[in-house]
Amino acid sequence: MDVRNCKKCNQLFNYTGDSNLCPKCTREMEEKFFQVRDYIRDNPTASMTAVAEENDVPIQQLKKWVRQERLTFTKESGVTIDCEACGKPILTGRYCKECLGSMRNGFNSMYQAKDKEGKPKPKISSGGKMRFINN
Repeated sequence: MDVRNCKKCNQLFNYTGDSNLCPKCTREMEEKFFQVRDYIRDNPTASMTAVAEENDVPIQQLKKWVRQERLTFTKESGVTIDCEACGKPILTGRYCKECLGSMRNGFNSMYQAKDKEGKPKPKISSGGKMRFINN
């Protein structure tokens, strides 16, 4: 059992690996999220500063929700964040479409690596033998 202090209220809670907030503060943060989401729907051209001030939420929390793709601002709002790879302005997520595509292609090419004859590379194996470490 892992017991930690809540990052917001400093009370002890059983840490489950989900959040550094206690269940009470997590519930409050979710309520704030829905409040912000509704505010953005009602005010689609609002800036990030205006959203933060009107809803009493730190800008860093808004950016976190945008990076997690939980929030998206409209193009008319002028709110963007930067792609973590190339710095291009994006509306939501961590990477722009071009960087996502190049990463996807890079991962696909790693998995589809072939030897000189065009055959898929064999998986490295220990030959099915059991290995022991002498003490």
